[in-house]
Amino acid sequence: MRILLVEDDPVLGDGLCEGLRLDGHTVEWLTDGREAEHALDADAFDVVVLDLALPGSSGLSVLSRWRAAHYPGPVLILTAYGATQDCIAGLDLGADDYMVKPVDLGELEARLRALVRRANRHTDDYLRHGPVCMSRADKRVWVDQRPVDLSAHEFVALEALLERPGRLVSREQLETRLYGWGDGPESNSLQVLIHKLRHHIGARHIETVRGLGYRLAT
Repeated sequence: MRILLVEDDPVLGDGLCEGLRLDGHTVEWLTDGREAEHALDADAFDVVVLDLALPGSSGLSVLSRWRAAHYPGPVLILTAYGATQDCIAGLDLGADDYMVKPVDLGELEARLRALVRRANRHTDDYLRHGPVCMSRADKRVWVDQRPVDLSAHEFVALEALLERPGRLVSREQLETRLYGWGDGPESNSLQVLIHKLRHHIGARHIETVRGLGYRLAT
């Protein structure tokens, strides 16, 4: 998953980023509400984790702006213990779920997976296309019912392709999913990664759309 985290607490934010990244997710972290208001204008995320008590602009104001701009993606709000009215207000403004701090990382991940499943109309944590099957919950992949070991980046690339079976996934979409807002990959990093992924799951399963990107074979 590519996750936008909006949290101004440096300890909590750093802990969530580290934990989510160790589990193979790409996380972009913002600490200011005014920055967050425009973070979704030209960027795509699978899910957003939004704190309500933010400097610059409150989490409720940020959420209200997103929904007024018709941002459709799932949003999970974080709130302090006992702030029931804030949770109600957030849900009424369009949040999809909430958690009370301090959060358990395992539960947070499970809730985020559930939100992404619903957003993509999946009934479980499995992605399937032809003989390729992936369990997002425990990071496992099978081809023709045979387990396949993938690196973290290979798993993320395959996940992005499995979410859009048979449809084009551009180079830019894959690179953003893999590398986020950092310095970016070397010029041929994605090509090398796809070559390795093909070696693991079978070259016939991934098609190159020349000059555009990749897709799973139909």
